[in-house]
Amino acid sequence: MFIGEYHHTIDDKGRLAIPVKFRGDLTKGAVVTRGLDNCLFLYPKAEWEKLAERLAKLPISQANTRAFSRLMLAGAMDVEIDKQGRVNLPEYLCKYATIKKKVVMAGLYNRFEIWDATAWEKYKLGTEKNSGDIAEALGELGV
Repeated sequence: MFIGEYHHTIDDKGRLAIPVKFRGDLTKGAVVTRGLDNCLFLYPKAEWEKLAERLAKLPISQANTRAFSRLMLAGAMDVEIDKQGRVNLPEYLCKYATIKKKVVMAGLYNRFEIWDATAWEKYKLGTEKNSGDIAEALGELGV
């Protein structure tokens, strides 16, 4: 399970260090793709395969499902962890997420979200400001 918030810097070759305690979870490979809210999603290979299978079962006759599948699948890239515990983030994905140098990796159970550090702080402040309304809406869903 991925939890926590980790601040890192992308090196000049586009490599991002994975937090040490999670490297073992990614030894069988990982997939990075476009995420929601202009961040990137990084999934362990097994979790990615579950998601891709669910996406493949969505009806292609619906525009929203086609669009979401394209967002997630067409932008996806297999990544491997190198000996120093880093993954290489493709330039087109960094451009999508406006990632420059400083990033935040947010652990969200079965995936990491990778954010430009400035964008993450802005998003986090807005979410914290509205936390009461968010909690109330989630309460209606039984959370």
